[in-house]
Amino acid sequence: MTPSAQSPPGARLAAVMQELRQRTGLSLTQLAAATTYSRSSWERYLNGKSLPPRSAVKELCHLAGEPADHALALLDIARTQRTDGSTPTEGSSSGDASAPTTPITVEPTRTPARTGMAGRLRRADVVTALASTCAVVIGALVLINLPSPHRRAAPPSSPPATATGALCSRSTCHDKDPLTTRCGADPLTLAEHETATGAWIQIRYSRPCGTSWARMWGAAVGDRVEITTGGSHGSHHSARVTTPRQADTYVHTLMSPISSGTTVRACFSPAAGGRKECVTAHYAD
Repeated sequence: MTPSAQSPPGARLAAVMQELRQRTGLSLTQLAAATTYSRSSWERYLNGKSLPPRSAVKELCHLAGEPADHALALLDIARTQRTDGSTPTEGSSSGDASAPTTPITVEPTRTPARTGMAGRLRRADVVTALASTCAVVIGALVLINLPSPHRRAAPPSSPPATATGALCSRSTCHDKDPLTTRCGADPLTLAEHETATGAWIQIRYSRPCGTSWARMWGAAVGDRVEITTGGSHGSHHSARVTTPRQADTYVHTLMSPISSGTTVRACFSPAAGGRKECVTAHYAD
């Protein structure tokens, strides 16, 4: 569909997003792997079945190398018209509705024409009710066990240490990886923050090693997390999501030793542009 002035804003947005996807050369599966949204979500957004969140529009524009201003303007107009009731649109733009909504069909109740059939109809109604209940229960179980397309609220588990005991301590851990040194075997979380894009950042601390680092998950390719310990003149490390595999799991920075009273600050910078978001922790024994 070619966007035109006569088309509803939601339809024009879907057409623009289809054009952007074609420009990337990615299939829906590849698009899902390169972003924070599932294949089914992109299918809805690109076909105009529901309005996308702003972060999805920004990610698609970033992949296509196109400024997001025009597409975001169409999204804002479509949201306004939907709120006013002039252009009803399915779905929600406030987030990514991951599981498809199953419509409930109400069958008309048939009144028996003859009282002699009442017993047989009652038995049939019981069987029908039992079958409907089973179908609802099975459907609920399927939905509960479906994997969520969002890589969001639950942080991924760190790989378990292959042996007990850290391999460094404080200054000898500086600029080293928390996993290979076994400092990340059982860390504390000093602070965490959910960003506007849905990514999470954490400030982690290892008692045995006396070190701190940052980690990030639920992020998109190109997103960056950085950590500063001891203020602007202290130690600084950063990590960036460079592959879809990292976006599916998490990335973490190297470590810096800290002591009681040290201020630690972690910041998130989205690849699609936008303001930096930070969280601060004051470590005390």
